[in-house]
Amino acid sequence: MSSEDRLELRRAAVRPRAFGAWYVTEHHVRIWRRYLGVNVATAIGTPFMFLLAFGIGLGLLVNANAGPGGVDGVSYLVFIAPALIATSAVTIASDEFSYPVMQGLKWNPIYIGMHATPITARQVVDGLVLFVALRVTATTFVYFLIMAAFGGVPAASGVLTVPVATFTALAFGTPLFAYAATLREDRGQFAVVQRVLVLPLTLFSGTLFPLEQLPAFLQPIGWLSPLWHGAELGRVVGYGAERPLWLTAVHLAFLVVLALAGWRLAVRVMRGRLDA
Repeated sequence: MSSEDRLELRRAAVRPRAFGAWYVTEHHVRIWRRYLGVNVATAIGTPFMFLLAFGIGLGLLVNANAGPGGVDGVSYLVFIAPALIATSAVTIASDEFSYPVMQGLKWNPIYIGMHATPITARQVVDGLVLFVALRVTATTFVYFLIMAAFGGVPAASGVLTVPVATFTALAFGTPLFAYAATLREDRGQFAVVQRVLVLPLTLFSGTLFPLEQLPAFLQPIGWLSPLWHGAELGRVVGYGAERPLWLTAVHLAFLVVLALAGWRLAVRVMRGRLDA
């Protein structure tokens, strides 16, 4: 190979090395666009179903029995709206950081193909994390608009429930990403994650009712759940829930630290898989 050819190859590698993560994000966005109709229908239909089931259906019963103070001083719909937004974010993260990760490494090894170019393992991770953050932000913003239209988010600061939900999704999703990247065979591990982690967290994370109503021995489950921290932080910005300042800081720090720790672990695992 001549020196001119080598120089041309180096020039061609400049942009992937600089913007590799965004190229990976673009790849995922293009795939997501193939199912745009289904994704849009889901993003709009899901909030309406939860609104009817919990905000209006169950909410009428709760409001009738909760007294003038309601739940946490507000109506049941206002109380659960930030938690429902955070739950939808966690659901998206659990979907995107499970089977698609194994698919990209095993069944349709697109990540291996990306890594054959100047794109690094870290950029592969960053690209997927950026895509999930974008998808969660867009979906939860639609969720927020629908909840706000029905009075579920009364405070002007309620729009901050969207970034809170995004942090919640990443706090749950990046450790799952790291775990999924370690798997070489599908033996039902992701089904176990859904049944043992995702679904129970919606019951034991103070989403549909205050965590204090659980027996004392079950409350630590909520303390360790990103969903509880996200729901509580969402209530602070959603309707001005009265929480100690130190506890609000703990909620935010928990989400940020867990998201960063999961991301670093995912980068380490992906480097081990792709650089081997």
